[in-house]
Amino acid sequence: MQPNSMKIKTFTIVLWCAFSLPGCSLLSSDKPAEKPADIYLQLGIRYMDIDKLELAKQNLQKAVEKDPNNARAHSALAFLNEKINHFDEAKQHYEAAVTIAPDDISVQNNYGRFLCERRQFERGLSYLQQAAGNLLNDRSWITLTNSARCHLGMGQRPQAINLLKQALQLNEQYPAALLEMQEISYQTGDYRAAEEYLQRYLGESKHTSETLWIGIQTEEALGNMSLANEYRNLLLEKFPNSNEAKQVSGIR
Repeated sequence: MQPNSMKIKTFTIVLWCAFSLPGCSLLSSDKPAEKPADIYLQLGIRYMDIDKLELAKQNLQKAVEKDPNNARAHSALAFLNEKINHFDEAKQHYEAAVTIAPDDISVQNNYGRFLCERRQFERGLSYLQQAAGNLLNDRSWITLTNSARCHLGMGQRPQAINLLKQALQLNEQYPAALLEMQEISYQTGDYRAAEEYLQRYLGESKHTSETLWIGIQTEEALGNMSLANEYRNLLLEKFPNSNEAKQVSGIR
């Protein structure tokens, strides 16, 4: 049986790119920010990106104080509160963001994902569908993947697979979609596909405890014990405190 932590996804994978993680648009402009709120927003996101969360929160709070109608600042502060498990505060700021900017694609995407992860599936999907249907959405593979995860939470695997395939048609190397397809392929016994999706994922991202766990089970099912043991040793070395490592620590 797979550990429950298999369902926990890395925040940075699902964070909407416009929030300015490395390579994203918000902080890549050649034009310096002129409004104090924008400066605090950018600082807050940078601090969050390097995991200095207290400084991130201070700056994002200042951004909201300087401009209470800045939807991106509310959304970023919501994401930070989500990251530190302050879910009530996260919801308040997401709702503020979507009230201020109901048609903002990134706000719809992140709030929809948040609601689905809180098992408010129908409401979450409504926001994600709005974002996916917006012709200005130039990163719709992110929204489609979040929608797929929502369907998985509802036990609707066929719908999820269809959405993930659409996402990978738009961006064939999108790590989050490949991660989901690896897991689904393993769950359905399609071990060759699970192995292929893992290799594609590793072309873009590093191993997680989840990918290693599935990799171990997949390679054992395929009879590749050498590679399974390699994944097991890597899991114990890189993620010794993970639930997955605890599952395999007594089996070498």
